[in-house]
Amino acid sequence: MEDSFKRKSPEEMLKMITKLQQGTLKIYIGPVSGSGKTYHMLREGNTLREQGIDVVICAVSTMRRPETVEQLGALERIPSIHWLRQSDDAEMKDLNLDALLERNPEVVLVDGLAHRNRDGARYATRLEDIQFLLRNNISVMTTVNVYELEGYTDLARQLTGIAAEHTVPADTLELADEVKLIDVTPETILSRLAEGHLKGHEGEAVFRQGNLGILRELALRLVAEGVNESLREHREEMGITVTTGILERILVSTQYHWNGSIYIRRGQQIAKRLNGDLSAVVFRNMKQPLTKEATVFRRNMIKLVEKFGGHMEELSVLHRRNIPSTLARYAMEHQITRIVMGHSRRTRWQELWQGSVVNSLLRRLRGVDLFLVADRATREGEHVVPVPAKVNDVESLTYRRLSEQEMKEQIGQIQRGTFKIYIGAAPGVGKTYMMLREGNDLLRKGIDVRIGLLETHGRAETVEQMGHLSVIPRVQRVYQETRLEEMDTEAILRLCPEVVLVDELAHTNIPGSVRQKRYEDVLLLLNAGISVITTMNVQHLESLNDAVEHITGVRVRETVPDRIIQMADEVQLIDVAPQALRQRMREGKIYATAKVEQALANFFKIGNLIALRELALRELADDVDERLEAQQAKITLRGPWRRQEAVFVCVSSDHHAERLIRRGFRMAFRLKAIWHVHHIHIGESMSDEVKCHLEVLEQLTIRLGGQFHIHHSPRLRNVPEILARKASEARATQLVVGQARRVWWLNGYRGSGSVVNRLVRLSRHLDVLIVADYDYERNGM
Repeated sequence: MEDSFKRKSPEEMLKMITKLQQGTLKIYIGPVSGSGKTYHMLREGNTLREQGIDVVICAVSTMRRPETVEQLGALERIPSIHWLRQSDDAEMKDLNLDALLERNPEVVLVDGLAHRNRDGARYATRLEDIQFLLRNNISVMTTVNVYELEGYTDLARQLTGIAAEHTVPADTLELADEVKLIDVTPETILSRLAEGHLKGHEGEAVFRQGNLGILRELALRLVAEGVNESLREHREEMGITVTTGILERILVSTQYHWNGSIYIRRGQQIAKRLNGDLSAVVFRNMKQPLTKEATVFRRNMIKLVEKFGGHMEELSVLHRRNIPSTLARYAMEHQITRIVMGHSRRTRWQELWQGSVVNSLLRRLRGVDLFLVADRATREGEHVVPVPAKVNDVESLTYRRLSEQEMKEQIGQIQRGTFKIYIGAAPGVGKTYMMLREGNDLLRKGIDVRIGLLETHGRAETVEQMGHLSVIPRVQRVYQETRLEEMDTEAILRLCPEVVLVDELAHTNIPGSVRQKRYEDVLLLLNAGISVITTMNVQHLESLNDAVEHITGVRVRETVPDRIIQMADEVQLIDVAPQALRQRMREGKIYATAKVEQALANFFKIGNLIALRELALRELADDVDERLEAQQAKITLRGPWRRQEAVFVCVSSDHHAERLIRRGFRMAFRLKAIWHVHHIHIGESMSDEVKCHLEVLEQLTIRLGGQFHIHHSPRLRNVPEILARKASEARATQLVVGQARRVWWLNGYRGSGSVVNRLVRLSRHLDVLIVADYDYERNGM
């Protein structure tokens, strides 16, 4: 980069020199006490000690948890200052700053970042103690719970009723050089509680399953926000202007009119459901004063946007024809991912004469979706804001007799093994290590655990973690005169262990195998009553395939259907900071030495890893929220989507259709909606190439849980009417189409975009999502 030759300012040099003279701060954050923060901190401390770094511990609380006590190892302990708190006679531990300064280690491990010190201590809080140590060039690793961060304390209390004893300022995580999330499922926490490993916490509201889920989601989203900010800073340093983050940024475009508030509410509903930011723009001629009516609308709309935590701006336009260019420019400058606006009320002839705002806007937008809000009021007299759905009478369901099919499904669920997935943002984060660690923990409890398939990739710490676990030999097969090995699923079924560990869930089996994918083998094992613990990376999730290609420039070929994640009993994230992951790569702990430089320069670029980490955090947070909804929790962070939805996806036969199908699935999944994919073939005959591609599209749709339909039309001009009729028959509430310049059948009738315009005009009573026309350039990432 040419920036590397730019002379640093005095302020920049002073900041860099000051940083050299300070210690490094790493914060382990988790949803609750008992999530494993101290365990992982001590484990890393031992690793550093083995590398010759001087590490000590002080004021560390193991809570007598066996696995945590085991991690103390040979770490030197600096005695803390013990005192009794008068309010409840609880024994407290303060850092002994004088002893630590005299000892002067390189790293100190300390628990409880939110701790309050005794009266008369040098500093009132542990955070101030830690800052003192950092100024004296002593690095610190410490722990904190998400509900102990101001800003999240009130939200946690509101959602769960849990009040933090002590807190730290909201910007505390910004002081850290590295923040690592220790994710843990509610099931794991409750298991530890039942085994007596969380003594002193029994009966607390924090350990109710619904509360554990909410706090877990809070932690995931908190870290995701920080990761998004680090991605923004990285992009600024690299001079990258194209939007590459995962965070949704919703922009509502409206005017001072009676329906302005409706569009803002709809935009807020979408932003909340997608966990995105909300902003709004209003176009007006600044040279003309507002009418009294418009002034009232303006005041109400500003209050509404502020209530939703959004931002609103007025944009000056002298003529309606300037709106598309002004809006497109604003969207690109503010990295908007989706624009929400109303359907046009103009007739076809008015649009031909005066121009179409939507058409003109689509020609200018790059990488921005356009969402047109349904105009249901004129057709059905229905309010745009969904009304609460009727809640089923739980008592009546209790006495309803199950059908034979429902009975079989219930029995199948009871007989099925337990399914747990460890998921990460990239290879090398430690998924296999954690899977093996859990396997050994279960083995010590007398459970029959075997390794069905393990890929160590030559990593010494992974091999060491195998412990006493027995390995079921792989089966050998010959393919193209080469002898290869696969997991021996039939042998596992014969041995029938209680639990089997299976690495790399997204793996494709050798051609000719009974089952094509490893996840199909896993489903077979589960149905046989064998529990499975497995691993995968977020880039292998089918519906994220396009997002991952957009981030990394790499199309991942091995994927896992989203339903596999959804059917898992537990999904746990293994989080590692990008810088730490790249360091592991340099040390040869991920790939062979010969591949390290190539990997660091490509997939393992810092920008890629930051974005993938954010993707993993947000995806798992959504999964947690979906599970809370499935448990009929009264409160979820995203809030319910309260109208019965049906999503109708229109696709062509080109390769961009796959992206539309994935987008339709993700929308339907978030809305708890049924969804259909429809294709119109023009003409009577169909080439073998088109047939083959349509089969691929149908398989993808079915794999993701949708229904695929093919219709025929003799003429292109009939396409909008056929699609509109089919959407009506399907009782669709949302229509998904691609931008016209990439979808040939929406681009060929009497000029650019005329078919999509006709389809949109016929669908004004529906929400219409026009999906962005991305190009998959690397964007400097």
